[in-house]
Amino acid sequence: MSLDRGKWATGGPETVAPGVHRIPLPLPNDGLRAVNVYVLERDTGLVLVDAGWAIPESLAVLNNALNDLGHSAADITDILVTHIHRDHYTQAAELRRLAGAKVHLGAGEQPGLKLLDTLRTDIPVSSLEILRRGGASDLADRIENSYGEFDPTGWELPDQWLQAGPTPFGLEVIPTPGHTKGHVVFLDRTRGLLFSGDHVLPHITPSIGFELGEPGLPLGDYLESLHLITTFPDTRLLPAHGQTTPSAHTRVTELLAHHDTRLAEAEATLSPNPVDAHTVATHLPWTRRAVKFENLNDFNQMLAINETMAHLDVLVARGRATTSKKNGVVKYSLA
Repeated sequence: MSLDRGKWATGGPETVAPGVHRIPLPLPNDGLRAVNVYVLERDTGLVLVDAGWAIPESLAVLNNALNDLGHSAADITDILVTHIHRDHYTQAAELRRLAGAKVHLGAGEQPGLKLLDTLRTDIPVSSLEILRRGGASDLADRIENSYGEFDPTGWELPDQWLQAGPTPFGLEVIPTPGHTKGHVVFLDRTRGLLFSGDHVLPHITPSIGFELGEPGLPLGDYLESLHLITTFPDTRLLPAHGQTTPSAHTRVTELLAHHDTRLAEAEATLSPNPVDAHTVATHLPWTRRAVKFENLNDFNQMLAINETMAHLDVLVARGRATTSKKNGVVKYSLA
């Protein structure tokens, strides 16, 4: 899965508005290629939105980009993080150690971070449990066995838990659960900018409910969060992956339509005969290229089954499907 659209992933710092710069930072062995970190220049120093994955290559690129802008990491005073996935959060902890920056994170991520500290593992145990409930135990076992030793240094608690509302940095915090329970976006009303994290991406749809803990009804939360964005003034979209685009509302409309299509496609695979989420996922096309399920790698198969179950659970919530359970596996049928 590639998001390469020109040089967005490797092009160095880009000024997207006066005093606001986008810096793409590299990701290790990741189809997303890069994560965008945004730098906001203030009289008192620099504020970052998201921080990147804590690897030496990422820190080197960040330092070089800040130098190009006439700054250094020592100028960073605060880091606002959209959610606790490692490509957004772990380098924030590193920059706090190096530069003394304060780290701010949505309050909805507190249970996930506490669970990380309790379990002491990087293994996505909740997603693996969904795989097993979805009829893909073999895949869950393979993924579980592929993880190495847990490194707690990137998962330290933030300095501040963010609540909905204004911040001292001219940005408004808007909780947008779905991708994770505690995901937030940051709205700059003055400059007409939306720092959308992984909530709204320009070329792909984000994974749903990929986190520790029971996700509940993550797609339902995500769809509500998308609708919420349309209640605010339209802005320029500043995503975590991909190029900036002129209209957040336009992309939100496309994402809502996409999920309507996916719900219809998932429902079309159902019949009175019960089937599990793994089986449904094998009948659906994946990515913009309509790749067959069997041609996805293990990690993306996990995301596909997790997303399929999220769509099926919304169909159940809407009365379009019913569930039964056998040997720990959830089966879905037409209502």
